Amino acid sequence: MRRVAVLGATGSIGRSTLDVIQRHSDRYQVTLLSAHRSVDDMETLCRIHQPAHAVMGDLDAAAVLGERLADLPAVRVESDASVLDDLVARPTVDTVVAGIVGFTGLRPTLSAARAGKTILLANKEALVSAGSLFMEAVRQGEATLLPVDSEHNAMHQCLPVASDGRPDMTDVEKILLTASGGPFRGRSRSSLDAVTPEEACAHPNWSMGPKISVDSATLSNKGLELAEACWLFDRRPDEIEIVVHPQSIVHSMIRYRDGSVLAQLGQPDMRTPIAYCLAWPERVDAGVEALDIVSAGRLDFEAPDLEAFPCLALAQWAITQPGGMCVFSAANEIAVAAFLSGEIRFTDIDRVIDAALKATELAEPDCLDAVQTLDQKAREAAQAFIASCLTRSES
Repeated sequence: MRRVAVLGATGSIGRSTLDVIQRHSDRYQVTLLSAHRSVDDMETLCRIHQPAHAVMGDLDAAAVLGERLADLPAVRVESDASVLDDLVARPTVDTVVAGIVGFTGLRPTLSAARAGKTILLANKEALVSAGSLFMEAVRQGEATLLPVDSEHNAMHQCLPVASDGRPDMTDVEKILLTASGGPFRGRSRSSLDAVTPEEACAHPNWSMGPKISVDSATLSNKGLELAEACWLFDRRPDEIEIVVHPQSIVHSMIRYRDGSVLAQLGQPDMRTPIAYCLAWPERVDAGVEALDIVSAGRLDFEAPDLEAFPCLALAQWAITQPGGMCVFSAANEIAVAAFLSGEIRFTDIDRVIDAALKATELAEPDCLDAVQTLDQKAREAAQAFIASCLTRSES
């Protein structure tokens, strides 16, 4: 029986994870659920799974949830970042699903790594903002790291893997990282000025949260995933090629030195990579409909359009700079939030990131405090640029 902590339980990754767990209640027990402020959803999940701990990021939300779950004294409701860091490191947790979106998910994921847990990594920022620190924590804690992102999970499935989950890259010539292209694939830069948050979040293949959906629409997610792949598989950026594949059936490929290319194919359903990670090195039913390759028909591949989607080009530059991806990720978070709230246009997102990269002194952070400082400086630079844009538009 694996005892599982699901961080970001009310998000798309959390919900998919809990769906797989429910299908295999003889194998997995939910011991910890966390969310930010989604009280209604969290109450429902706590009543279904009855974890020992429910942690809310928002203090007021925790108070409301505690009142609602008064009839379930076995579920302890808490609210504190340090509490979550402590809980994931306890012996009562074997597996940690790191599904919290954004920088706030970094600290508990680091805590789990240092404690030697099996980590199902869906939080990009752990690698993007603090890759060196995080991978060192994984090594020192002897943690098992399994990637949940469909692309990195596909790479993991196409590689020979040691008993500790680490892939063998000996004969690999290149990683081919696939991208759906998002909802605006094929459109020109000028046609994207007036797109709405609703349009940007309407992904043609995947069901995701708003932030990740916008990242897919701008191709920022591919920049973040490029950085992840470099850390996960110990590759240089030039050893990874990004390929747009609009059907989202081939989730990534590995090209070997003998000319062979291995690909992982499947439905665009996150339950597949989650089930793979939960059961690894075994396989379990994920509740996913089988892929009918005949009905799927054609599979198309093309190069990404960096002129229409400059966020990817910015990420490809930032990854070569010390601390560059930490700044990119932080500025992107601020820009996406501003776009979703209607403060800026879709085509302003890359401008915010570019401005933050230029305004922030870049340096490789050597500790968590340094990561947080660099992240905060990038956010302030991004917010300052947004404020200046709003001031100009009002004058």
